[in-house]
Amino acid sequence: MYNFNPQETLARLIDWVRTYFEENALPETKAVIGISGGKDSSVAAAVCAKALGTDRVIGVLMPQGEQSDIGYSRLLVDTLGIKSYTINIGETVSAFMSELKKHIEPTNQAIVNTPARIRMTTLYAVAACVGGRVINTCNLSEDWVGYSTKFGDAAGDVSPLSDLTVTEVLQIGEALGLPDELVHKVPTDGLCGKTDEENLGFTYAELDRYIRGLTDLSDKPELRERIDRMHKNNLHKLRLMPKFEQ
Repeated sequence: MYNFNPQETLARLIDWVRTYFEENALPETKAVIGISGGKDSSVAAAVCAKALGTDRVIGVLMPQGEQSDIGYSRLLVDTLGIKSYTINIGETVSAFMSELKKHIEPTNQAIVNTPARIRMTTLYAVAACVGGRVINTCNLSEDWVGYSTKFGDAAGDVSPLSDLTVTEVLQIGEALGLPDELVHKVPTDGLCGKTDEENLGFTYAELDRYIRGLTDLSDKPELRERIDRMHKNNLHKLRLMPKFEQ
């Protein structure tokens, strides 16, 4: 039976991040992380702060125009005591989409994914300016069903949470003592007003139990088929780019 110990996992996670930077970066290298104010960026930033020290963690807030919930991001930055930059991507997204429309009509997928890719471009620009590595904030549950943007939020240099389910990330957040409103902030796509779970068509609790083998969803065959199909269709986001080999 799968058993998860948040305190023990947190200790190993902090040590893993510290070891990665010791072995793969200079002593002054910063951890650069996009701060949304949700559980993933909050937990990842807190882990990096404990592993490296607050002076080596830089949070980047990237609203697209006006962002009604940006207060959560500021709360995290203040709670951790880390340096941050607020870089509004609104005009950049608008200018790019306006130029694109001169040549081709943007699809909904282009409209949804472009801001995520511009945010990742922003993170790498900041990292290049401060001598940093970009922290990926994806978790196992979202990766499992492809709920991320390829070369957008799915990108990064190091990924501390990608082997942890949403349920486990929440427990890690609680073990870190982060404010409840950050750990349990309901994730939304920021576009259509729906929560992540409404968009997916199932809860993270159902998905997480299936991933960890705690249920086979035999009582919900349609849900199992949906999850399996989404997982198969989105494996390309998790694998290295296929290449021709001689």
